[in-house]
Amino acid sequence: MNDPVNSSDFSTTGLPASSLGIVLQRGGEELMLEKALDRFTIRPTIDLTHQQLSQVSWGIWQRSIPQAHLELFTVVPTELEAAMSQARDSENVAFAGHVYTIKDNPGAIVYLNDQVTIQCASAVDVAKVDAIAASLGLVKEKPVLGLPYTFVFRVSKQATENPLKITNRLQQLPEILAAEPNILIKSESHYRPSDPLYSQQWYLAHNGGNQLAANSHIAVEQAWDITRGVRSVVVAVVDDSFDLNHPDFQGSGKIVAPRDFKKNGFLPIPGERETSHGTACAGLVIAEENGAGIVGVAPGCALMPIRSTGFLDDESIEEIFNWAIDKGASVISCSWGASAVYFPLSLRQRAAITRAATTGRKGKGCVILFAAGNANRPVNGTVFERNWPDNLLRGNTEWLSGFSVHPDVITVAASTSLNRKAAYSNWGSNIAVCAPSNNAPPGISFQGRGFLNTQPAIATSLHGRGILTTDQIGAAGYEPGDFTSNFGGTSSATPIVAGVAALVLSANPDLTAQQVKLILEESTDKIVDSEPDPQLGMRAGTYDSNGHSQWFGYGKVNATKAVQAAQRLRSSVSSATKEIKVRNTNQLTIPDNNLQGIRSAIAVSESSIIKDIQITVNITHDFLGDLEIYLIAPNNKMVLLQNRTLGRRTSLQTTYTMRSHPILKRLLSLSARGNWQLWLIDHVPQDVGKINSWELILGI
Repeated sequence: MNDPVNSSDFSTTGLPASSLGIVLQRGGEELMLEKALDRFTIRPTIDLTHQQLSQVSWGIWQRSIPQAHLELFTVVPTELEAAMSQARDSENVAFAGHVYTIKDNPGAIVYLNDQVTIQCASAVDVAKVDAIAASLGLVKEKPVLGLPYTFVFRVSKQATENPLKITNRLQQLPEILAAEPNILIKSESHYRPSDPLYSQQWYLAHNGGNQLAANSHIAVEQAWDITRGVRSVVVAVVDDSFDLNHPDFQGSGKIVAPRDFKKNGFLPIPGERETSHGTACAGLVIAEENGAGIVGVAPGCALMPIRSTGFLDDESIEEIFNWAIDKGASVISCSWGASAVYFPLSLRQRAAITRAATTGRKGKGCVILFAAGNANRPVNGTVFERNWPDNLLRGNTEWLSGFSVHPDVITVAASTSLNRKAAYSNWGSNIAVCAPSNNAPPGISFQGRGFLNTQPAIATSLHGRGILTTDQIGAAGYEPGDFTSNFGGTSSATPIVAGVAALVLSANPDLTAQQVKLILEESTDKIVDSEPDPQLGMRAGTYDSNGHSQWFGYGKVNATKAVQAAQRLRSSVSSATKEIKVRNTNQLTIPDNNLQGIRSAIAVSESSIIKDIQITVNITHDFLGDLEIYLIAPNNKMVLLQNRTLGRRTSLQTTYTMRSHPILKRLLSLSARGNWQLWLIDHVPQDVGKINSWELILGI
């Protein structure tokens, strides 16, 4: 770096110098990292063969991480810094970086890429930010779609600090709202192994039998009387690989836009010795009705098979969702999550999902589903951990699945053939719905340790039937033959719900993604499990006043009721002919670091049906990134208007419309009459603010 930024420029940093290199800025949070003492990565400037990599003097080459163009080396811990310095001095090395673990999050190994994301304040001259970035050795690469004033920069060889330190310094500048390094972390499939075959597909429909409770299926047969799916509705399944030669994946127009991001190709098939999680998931959604094998929930729909890189860095997530958007996916099914206890999404990852959910399907939005996970832990919450081997986890431990808590995601839990909670199924307020799956002990994969059952161990027997689906043809795969009967986990529940979403769109292609989510939630069967959890002892199998269960979300999906609801909405909503405009100018202080928040109300006396809705807010706060903002309708339906993405902005004067926030369409067709509330929650201590005024405009 020829003209380094003077350290006095960063005198306002809230981090001690010793922490600059071990704090990860991530989605508005700060995660503490610890350096792995026996490994590091490099990015070569030229292509090096495995033999050449094995012959370098600075460490023992272990493997490639191709999606980030990184090579992993191990060394004796006492030689780590010297080895990295030697690697950096090589003309064939563009970048060398530490490998990290997340503190109190064992097994979550973090690799640094050479990218950082910078979100500028709206009033700042971008040229000034570019100059700051250049002084730190950063080179601008591209804007981040969907996030204004946000850009990706590459850390050049001229930089004298790593991406962690650079982003922590940038985070404190008044010109910068947010700065994050791009990290890589392994993904984890949410699977628990434990036509002539249609009669064995109990999860679609059944009339009772061994370990089959009444109505524990998704009631698909009457939905099929309306539609079995159409080829124009394309379901993207994102997973490890797909056996595209399987007979149940054949048919004219069945496979659309296959993509292999792991090998940078277009044939996402498994290797000879690999099992194929994706083959099993895809069959549950779209297996063709061909007189042989099984049938999927939406057999008439098309499949877009997308093989992921296996890592959850920003580039990988953007590639997945951009491909799905560009190639016309209607539904995106993801039966995986981070191999980590605590994983918030980055700015770019959140934006990629939001972009797909709002701009996909020509602006109607892709329906996006994620598996809740199989650890029997909250998708966002704290559990007192005990009895883990080597005290791997102990005491109050925070759990977070960033994908599951994204407001545009349908998060899917698992029920059993007995209409009970699957013992492994993750839970919490972000669960949208559940679907049938198997039953098995809960667990999670840790890098370097493999799959471990969560603790304490379950002492009772677990009952429930497994899921029959497609497998690799022949001897490869989970079982010999072309099918497996013991698939399960939230991995199988998620594509089942994806199939129902595909049927809904086949019946009514004009629906927005948020309307599909609302239909799925409101057409469920309210299954109840009054028994205590066999591992944690909690009881959460009933529903609150809003009709939501911590275990089952809004209930078990019912394909028939969902498709019928979609049909009823097919008639277009008439335009508004009158406008109601009400304003609340009472200034209220927002309680600091208080999850109860503050509510400001507007009363509407007109009882006409809502056909349009807008909300204008005027809020000042020392750090708007601390806030979440919800609109609550008179019937207590709640819509998230603003999540914690505003960073260091201090003033918010904006209008939320159905165009900018399609989720508002879930409030259409309600009566306007009653008390409407704006609910503001400050999640972080120290910075404070006020709501100055807000306005509600209803078209009736």
